[in-house]
Amino acid sequence: MNRLEDSRILVTGAASGLGQATSLRLLDEGASVVAADVCPEGLEKTRALAQESGFDKRLTTLEMNIGDEPSVVDGVRSAVDTLGGLDALVNAAGILRASHTHHTSVDLWNQIIGVNLTGTFLVVREALPALLDNPRSTIVNFSSTSASFAVPYVAAYAASKGGIQSFTHSLALEYGREGLRAVCVAPGGIKSGITDATPGYVPSDADWTLFAKLSPVLPTDPGSGVAGMGDPSAVAGVIAMLVSEDGAFVTGTEIRIDGGAHA
Repeated sequence: MNRLEDSRILVTGAASGLGQATSLRLLDEGASVVAADVCPEGLEKTRALAQESGFDKRLTTLEMNIGDEPSVVDGVRSAVDTLGGLDALVNAAGILRASHTHHTSVDLWNQIIGVNLTGTFLVVREALPALLDNPRSTIVNFSSTSASFAVPYVAAYAASKGGIQSFTHSLALEYGREGLRAVCVAPGGIKSGITDATPGYVPSDADWTLFAKLSPVLPTDPGSGVAGMGDPSAVAGVIAMLVSEDGAFVTGTEIRIDGGAHA
């Protein structure tokens, strides 16, 4: 399937998890991709995976820190120059830290908001001129089910993702008449670099029963019917649809991808 042939796409958070899976899926569908991340080792892994599939000639990796404004300004400019323009932007980069809210320092709060919400804003701001050069373009931002449904110990993270949803709605209205679509994906229960690291951040006295209602209802192991963590490819496939013509009438909304955990 080459729905994205000739499409030029920047993906942040592309060194692991959802951003990496998304980059590979977009390449598989014919896009040229700049895969950006703060982690050069992870980007090398993304390149190696693309090379295994024969897509590496359409992949450029870019070290960029979305929490640092000069890095974003330089990085987005480099991506646009490399691709010769920009048709879509996927903002998958983000961090998750967990703590009791009454133990959360201002520094920790600002770090999470700064990377997740402000970082998303910075990348969008710098990419908008190139996106608006096209009659049709797309921004896909990463929210989370935690923006709409309670998750314990991640108040700052949830607030950042709720902000991303509101920001995305504003973008959809402000630029819709110029052909720009802006959409959020809201993953939940998906295995990623963030979820792999989460147990190390959860408070030692956490009440793990509070996480019970977050489990998917769909089986992720078809053989046993057991529900567990979903694969990042489930999210990548939705994003590929959204940035293609198949998503041409979708904007200003969230698409929840959580295996029915919040059905």
